[in-house]
Amino acid sequence: MNNSITDVAGVLVGHADDRSAATGCTVILCEAGAVAGVDVRGGAPGTRETDCLDPVNAVPVVHAIYVGGGSAFGLEGATGVMRYLESKGIGLDVGVGKVPVVPGAVLFDLAVGDPHGRPDAAMGEKACRNAGISVLQGNVGAGTGAAVGRAAGVSFMMKGGTGTASVNAGELCVGALTAVNCYGDVHDPETGSILAGTLNRARDGFADTVQLLCRGPHCLSPFGGTSTTIAVVATNARLSKAETTRIAIMAHDGLARAIVPVHTTFDGDTVFALSIGKVEADTTVVGTLAALAVSRAIANAVRSAVSAYGLPSHTEIRGKAALGK
Repeated sequence: MNNSITDVAGVLVGHADDRSAATGCTVILCEAGAVAGVDVRGGAPGTRETDCLDPVNAVPVVHAIYVGGGSAFGLEGATGVMRYLESKGIGLDVGVGKVPVVPGAVLFDLAVGDPHGRPDAAMGEKACRNAGISVLQGNVGAGTGAAVGRAAGVSFMMKGGTGTASVNAGELCVGALTAVNCYGDVHDPETGSILAGTLNRARDGFADTVQLLCRGPHCLSPFGGTSTTIAVVATNARLSKAETTRIAIMAHDGLARAIVPVHTTFDGDTVFALSIGKVEADTTVVGTLAALAVSRAIANAVRSAVSAYGLPSHTEIRGKAALGK
């Protein structure tokens, strides 16, 4: 086991990015098809094909989930994912061909690098070609230009990133992948300590976003409306579309444990869930493990990130704190 979403058999992950523009995308492939659900709780989401995941709607399976930077412009990357899958004859048979189903969501990274550099169809297709079971973390894919801690403005943000984790209970496996680009602070889900977030004035420690917000209604940064954490959960449990949607709902608890505050007006927080297996498992158990995997993946994202684009990483700030600088 690799402590990764790809510990769920049938799931592959691929990244592609443009480091100079500080943006990228990540594709979670399930080429054999997966039952899927979604839950959108952030106040500023950027999504595609989420309506088809509603249990009352007809689409039975998806073939990939797309996660990208570039704000709404970055949704173009999903076209490349569809192009890749179509070339392999993968999709829903509609008589005249096969249509790949590729829901997705995007985060805002335009202010970190080049605002005109965004994921496009070519980048989405490249991410598919890069897909495998080994999953890089940190400054890769959709997390390339991700940042965390926006309550005091651009100068006091830290580096976010992409992370993954998995949890097992017997033969049941639940994995998660996250792209962490949040307004709030990222906390260690085990200890509650802040790992990354809004920096203090000296930029050598944390201001504590909750404490900043408690000072009054005028401390909000105007840059706040450009956040989002996206998570994809996968399990080898055999679930219905409604049950998979419940997993997506419960997995948001993982965001709440690791990000404070979360689900704000400024975030587009979205969780996708995938069922791709035959293990018999109770939905409550799967959802509980999903939340745990998501919280750990979020922590792994910031722990794996390195300083870039003027944004200090968790490791850099931890080092300054240890030296008393």
